[in-house]
Amino acid sequence: MTDVRASRRERSLAILGPTASGKSTLALALVDRIRTAGGEAELISIDSMQVYRGMNVGTATPTAAEQAEVRHHLIDLVDPSHAFTVSEFQSLARDAIDSVRQRGAVPILVGGTGLYLRAVIDDLEIPGQFPDVAAELEADPDTAGLHARLAELDPTAASRMEPTNRRRVVRALEVTLGSGRPFSSFGPGLDTYGESEFVQVALRWDRADLDARIAARYEQQMAEGFLDEVRWLAQQAPSRTARQALGYRELLMHVAGECNLEEALDLAITRTCQFARRQERWFRRDPRILWVDAPPDVDAVIEHWSAAAGR
Repeated sequence: MTDVRASRRERSLAILGPTASGKSTLALALVDRIRTAGGEAELISIDSMQVYRGMNVGTATPTAAEQAEVRHHLIDLVDPSHAFTVSEFQSLARDAIDSVRQRGAVPILVGGTGLYLRAVIDDLEIPGQFPDVAAELEADPDTAGLHARLAELDPTAASRMEPTNRRRVVRALEVTLGSGRPFSSFGPGLDTYGESEFVQVALRWDRADLDARIAARYEQQMAEGFLDEVRWLAQQAPSRTARQALGYRELLMHVAGECNLEEALDLAITRTCQFARRQERWFRRDPRILWVDAPPDVDAVIEHWSAAAGR
């Protein structure tokens, strides 16, 4: 069997994949294997919603038992009312990775939030926030017009996004207008994939099987009290980011009386399956990622890790 200790000395590891693909289960198995080989590892969550306290059932946050077994980082950081940013996450992730390494352990990144992952492994230059500019732009309902404005100010950025992608268009304009420099000037962009200190391994499922896993997970989460968690969240003045979390968004509609529970769950499952496709497309653009069929064989993942670490 490959010496895991040699692998971890060379390059650290990131376990990726769409939602409900079994990333956490694989990560825990890898930690166990590393410990068996005489090493130690800690897990760093790369999930934009697990940062919120109290949103544990719906985000599939590692259980208290799992966190007691293996040290986890970047979980339950802020209240749902906080509009958490990529920049904040990047800074905290850097600190967590450094602290893990100082303890002589290997940091294993685990998650499916693609932008957060790229911010960490590629050390992206994250533009600042300009709330007044953003508010002015959000008040303009003409997304196509905003994209045309961006095309005049920063044609490179405009060419990298769909004219209908309002969130990205508004953000690019916010930065361009607020900072006085083109949005596209902040680093090489997401289409550039350089050398990384992290070996990335992604889990690949048959789509029908993954859809079934997503539906089964919602059923389990409902049994674990997801609806009560959503009712609690509705009373917390959640930030727009927290409110948009998959599952929460749809169940909040039910709590507000906009649909019945069955309709909310059906919509949540549909949207989550669609989101899983988008996650997979995002990760497939990165040629550095090594794909393994799920359910994964731990030895196969270690072989992938070792081979990439030896390059």
